[in-house]
Amino acid sequence: MSGRSGPFWEGVQGRAPLPRAAATLGLEFLDADVENGTIELAFTATEDFTNPVGNVLGAFLAAMLYDTVGPALLATLAPDEFQSTLELHTHFLRPVRPGRILGKGRVVHRAGDIAFLEAILTTPDGTTIATAGATARVIPLGQAPTSV
Repeated sequence: MSGRSGPFWEGVQGRAPLPRAAATLGLEFLDADVENGTIELAFTATEDFTNPVGNVLGAFLAAMLYDTVGPALLATLAPDEFQSTLELHTHFLRPVRPGRILGKGRVVHRAGDIAFLEAILTTPDGTTIATAGATARVIPLGQAPTSV
């Protein structure tokens, strides 16, 4: 994958800094299968992510899911393409404590510039924490919004 380029690959291959939000989540690139549209990532949930009872807030889990579905699509795109998430829906299945969280994402289907995506977060032992589905639009890199 060292021959790939574009904003996503620049970050995961260390040629550019990770986006600040991804760095905050402790994002670590593990693997991608570009042909099959799958990606594996890891996140580090810190004590700063917890609610009053010590569980990782759902908002941080949703951010991890968001940072899994997007890169699943980004990894498959040409260097001059980017993606814009149109919607994300999440399912929180069980609480989790701070620590390493694994994310797996995949492109379920792509039709033209619209892609349907899925992601799952698990503990290192394979227990499912949360899942998400998303819809995204592939856009020219120059059209990537600078703010939402």
